[in-house]
Amino acid sequence: MGEAPGPVLVVIPTYDERENICPVVARLHAAVPDADVLVVDDSSPDGTGRIADGMAAADPRIRVLHRAEKSGLGAAYLAGFATALLGEHQVLVEMDADGSHAPEDLPALLDALRHADVALGSRYVAGGQVLNWPVHRQWLSRGGNLYSRIALGVPIRDITGGYRAFRRQVLEELDLSEVASQGYCFQVDMAWRAVQAGFRVREVPITFVEREHGASKMSGSIVAEALCNVTRWGANRLLRRRGDEGVPDALRA
Repeated sequence: MGEAPGPVLVVIPTYDERENICPVVARLHAAVPDADVLVVDDSSPDGTGRIADGMAAADPRIRVLHRAEKSGLGAAYLAGFATALLGEHQVLVEMDADGSHAPEDLPALLDALRHADVALGSRYVAGGQVLNWPVHRQWLSRGGNLYSRIALGVPIRDITGGYRAFRRQVLEELDLSEVASQGYCFQVDMAWRAVQAGFRVREVPITFVEREHGASKMSGSIVAEALCNVTRWGANRLLRRRGDEGVPDALRA
């Protein structure tokens, strides 16, 4: 049996999530009472940041990082990671604020880190499921995952999922300054970097539930970013592989 990781910090980006942030954090602490929370708010016009400040004032397990403007999911997570790595937490978790990631699934993700460096919450492995999504969103998600899996040559079935736990070492060793993906492509980027670096990545089944309150942040520009980046990364991977095939073994690094 592997060793259980140490203190846990859950990073939750927010933008206009005033109806969701309180119940999500309450469920999180019911599931994992010792987990700390870092809310990363991008100056939400609906006052989510003020609500989070009130939560933090009442509970020492909660902190809030205020950012000047909305600049993408990836940028919010990178800011959260940078802040988190200044502390002593040994596990950093990505979790959506809208309730689509069930906090009740977090113990399983943390347990998976006994034998892995990254635990990915997966909708598309045995035991995983998606509830209340329209058919077009399901096809978009499944198609995006299939395309990414083939283009990048990775065995991950849900590489676009945003519910995941990292051992601290992973984020310390990856060069996060090179990560420029902003939308949901950020999730593909981070998982692929972890695989390329040789970290142990394990998928854990989760139940993904469509949000009940607020509006989805998915947009055409987010989909386009992911398609362009994955295509470019996949093409570069094939070119490197073909280059290696043409080099004698004695000359390879």
